[in-house]
Amino acid sequence: MNIYPAIDLYEGAAVRLFQGNYNQMTVYADNPVHTAADFKEQGSSFLHLVDLEGAKKGISSNFNTIKDIVEKANLFTQLGGGIRDMATVEKYLSIGVNRIILGTSAITDKSFLMDAVEKYGDRIAVGIDIKDEKVAIKGWTELSSHSCDDFCKEMQNIGIKTIICTDISKDGAMEGTNLNLYRKLSKTYSVDIIASGGISSLEDIKALTAMKLSGAIVGKALYTGTFSLASAIETAKE
Repeated sequence: MNIYPAIDLYEGAAVRLFQGNYNQMTVYADNPVHTAADFKEQGSSFLHLVDLEGAKKGISSNFNTIKDIVEKANLFTQLGGGIRDMATVEKYLSIGVNRIILGTSAITDKSFLMDAVEKYGDRIAVGIDIKDEKVAIKGWTELSSHSCDDFCKEMQNIGIKTIICTDISKDGAMEGTNLNLYRKLSKTYSVDIIASGGISSLEDIKALTAMKLSGAIVGKALYTGTFSLASAIETAKE
C-alpha cells in the first residue's frame, strides 16, 4: 500500500482543517515546498495536494505554490480542489501533476468528467467525501443527494480507476479511521481505493494494508508527530 503524505494549501501555507471546517484551521508550515522536500527525505515517493481555496471557490488560487512543489519535490503528485474544467486539468498536468482528483465536478458536470476520463484515462481520479452518508461537494460545504455506494458504482461504471474516499467525520479528529467503510469498499468495488481521514496510528496503517487498499493519505498525524512518515511507509510494506 502506498502512503500519501498530505499538504492542504490555503493562501500559500500548509494547513489542516478539523472535519472540513474552514473556521477550525491550523497553519503548520508557511513554506509547503520545504514540507514536501522533508516528506521526500523521509522516503516518500508520493504526495497528496489539496487546494482548499479551489475546493471552496472553484478557482486555482494556489497554482504558483503547487507548481513550485511539483517542480522541486519531484514526487508522484495527485492534486484535488476546485478543478472543474478541462483547461484547469490541462494546466496542472502541464506542470507535472501526475493525477488529477475531481470531486465537485464529478457530481455536477458528468460530461466534463467523462471527457476527462476519455482523454486522460487513469490520470483522472475521483474524490468521494462522505458526510451523513451523503457525498459532500464544494469544499465539504454542501451535501449532494448521492449516497456513497451509488456514486462509487457509477464511477466504476464510467471507467474511473482510482477513488479517494474520505469520511469527513474522521478527518482531523485523530480518533482513528473508518475501517468498516474501507473494508466494505475494498470488497465491493474493483477500482483502486485510497483511504483518507482520521488515520492516526500505525495500527490504522496495518489494518488498511491488510485490506489490500491502493493507498492511504496521512495528514495531521504527521504534522503533530504522532508517528513518522518513514514508519508509516515501512508499516505499509509489511
